[in-house]
Amino acid sequence: MRLSPQYQGTVMEILWSDLTGLDYLALLVLVSCAVGPYVYSIRSGVSISLATVLSLLLVTFATEAIRVLGMDFQPFAFLSLIPLISGEPALIHRWITAAWLHSGWIHVLGNVLVIALVGVPLEQKLGPNRWIAIYLLGLLAGNLTWVLTHVEDPRPTVGASGAAFGLLGAYMACWPRDEIEFPLLFLIRAWPVWVICLVRIGLEVYMVFDLSVQDRPSNVAHLAHLGGFLGAYLISRPIARTGDVPLEDELEGREKGGLKDLGADPWQLAGVDATEPVKRILQRLREEGDEEETRRAWIEELAENAICPICGGSLIALGNRSRDYFVACSGDRNHLSWP
Repeated sequence: MRLSPQYQGTVMEILWSDLTGLDYLALLVLVSCAVGPYVYSIRSGVSISLATVLSLLLVTFATEAIRVLGMDFQPFAFLSLIPLISGEPALIHRWITAAWLHSGWIHVLGNVLVIALVGVPLEQKLGPNRWIAIYLLGLLAGNLTWVLTHVEDPRPTVGASGAAFGLLGAYMACWPRDEIEFPLLFLIRAWPVWVICLVRIGLEVYMVFDLSVQDRPSNVAHLAHLGGFLGAYLISRPIARTGDVPLEDELEGREKGGLKDLGADPWQLAGVDATEPVKRILQRLREEGDEEETRRAWIEELAENAICPICGGSLIALGNRSRDYFVACSGDRNHLSWP
């Protein structure tokens, strides 16, 4: 999150009654840009995390277009979060809408990079509903942290950084040893989640400490980042525990043995001739899949190389506490959920 340099030192208490017809039109465009990707995601089954990336970018484009066209409506004046007036009921929408505004292209691109690289693999484990719940809770936790620590601050605060750090916090709480592609320490490679969090949160803590020691202002809301991370870290486990993928420590604690019999594979049942690579994977799965770790590895290999024999959609590898590791159709588990 950042403090908008455009309006630092001013309080902009613009109410709904202050808006003109053109203002409502501009607001409608912004809302359409924000909500449209989510509607498409729900209807088509596209990743909700990628829909969030598109939503943030479209709103940034629309905000810039409003500025270039010289319209009187100022998105920052009506939609940003201002701690000094954040408690007024008429301005409650700002707690959410501020996350869709950014102070520049570097700001928004930095956030969407984290949301895409961390959010996509996290969504595959959580599912879209739990993912969006954690995203919003991280967003609110970051905003609340900033407001409580800057009660008298009249400066507008914008950005989805609290939510992005919330995704990191959730991943750290649930699957800290997962490896994901991430730019870190001048290298883009697969890093364990705990390493990514250690570096990113360490930098945030250092910046908060350095700014307090030097008693100098900053246009970056570092405390909101820490609040989003900590809030999601604390609340994500109960949410994730109800999903299909066991938490890392729970998966490790499961006793080996007693794996479910494979039986006929989905391609046999559907009367579809599997490709040669898929046939080889299925054969290796039957020959070597009597141990949990081996079966999990071949199930993951199958999910990467095969498609659903019913709809042709992609497959995902999942597991839960009442069932062995299994492969399922990403679009509709009624199509394929095996073994």
